[in-house]
Amino acid sequence: MDFIRDLCGDQDCSDPMLQGEEQLRRNLLDAPGRSPYRVWGAFEGDKLIGLFSFLILEEESYLEMLAGLTRVKTAWEELLACLKADYPGYEADFVFNPRNNLLHTLLLAEKAEFDPEQQKMVLKRAVPCQSSRRAALYSAPYREQYIAIHRDEGRYWTAEKVLAAPGRFRVLLAIEDGQVVGYTDVTCAQDENEFYDVFVKKEFRRKGYGKAVLARAIECNGPGGMMALVDAGDAASVGLYEALGFLPSAGENSITARVLL
Repeated sequence: MDFIRDLCGDQDCSDPMLQGEEQLRRNLLDAPGRSPYRVWGAFEGDKLIGLFSFLILEEESYLEMLAGLTRVKTAWEELLACLKADYPGYEADFVFNPRNNLLHTLLLAEKAEFDPEQQKMVLKRAVPCQSSRRAALYSAPYREQYIAIHRDEGRYWTAEKVLAAPGRFRVLLAIEDGQVVGYTDVTCAQDENEFYDVFVKKEFRRKGYGKAVLARAIECNGPGGMMALVDAGDAASVGLYEALGFLPSAGENSITARVLL
């Protein structure tokens, strides 16, 4: 725990997936020995120099880093060598601190694909939203329409996987005259639930549908905490969340990099 606290308190080496007690518990402390998770430690002699936690989905040939704590370049190098040896051909997502230059440089050398930097926004106050646009909880009659517009390319959580995990996700739909014109997928079983995806069809944008589904999701979440990750340079998205009571959370930005092992 001393090692974890030390690294989590370092602005260059902290991990955006370990912010708060719930994330720390879920993504690292409770992971050892629990399927489908695996935890590695890196050592110099008896000294711990790195601690890493991954979600491993063998049937999907997919890995996701849930925790990565080290200041030592060789620890990252040994982790990557271990992953390549144990999981050849797997796709691996690394979610990490934008200030983590050691990992960033290593992933560049691996020709990883990088998503835009994400700004974390946290709900600080409920802002009432009166909208004439209809936003409704997902129901089975809308299944095919939802799947048809869901953005799945390059994403682990496809429409079918989201719908197959009702204990993890809640889906809100924007509907006009019986047509699904937008949606949001949001987690529903965490202390701080997260908007995973928000989408409105191009011809229906700037008409209040995005704000309507977000507001409905906040209402359904009740008194619990909520957060969202938005492109750091997307002023319009940042402004939309701010209008609903979210504020940027300093020091909790993240980057996702995708690499084939």
